[in-house]
Amino acid sequence: MTRFFLVACCALFITSMTSSDAKAAYDVVAGKKVYETTCAACHKGGLLGAPKLGDKAAWAPRLTQGLDVLVSKSIKGFQGKTGTMPARGGDAKLTDAQVGNSVDYLIEQSK
Repeated sequence: MTRFFLVACCALFITSMTSSDAKAAYDVVAGKKVYETTCAACHKGGLLGAPKLGDKAAWAPRLTQGLDVLVSKSIKGFQGKTGTMPARGGDAKLTDAQVGNSVDYLIEQSK
């Protein structure tokens, strides 16, 4: 029984360490590169109603949605009240991870 208890505790600990915390899965440094080559086209100047990089007021309501939602909308595309987010920033070649990296970079620069 003691061995079972220890194995169960270890499994629970490992599971808690590998939870669905998407934050740990993204690379802000790689995200900066994607931002500069793709995302800046809109997010630097606010094209299509995009919130500008570093504009805390514009990003504040978006940040309340959470990273996972923002990444999902960035991958799939989104039409909001104040603007449009083309799927994958208009670059169909970007992977989900690259989009996530760039969203994480944008968020980190806009908190």
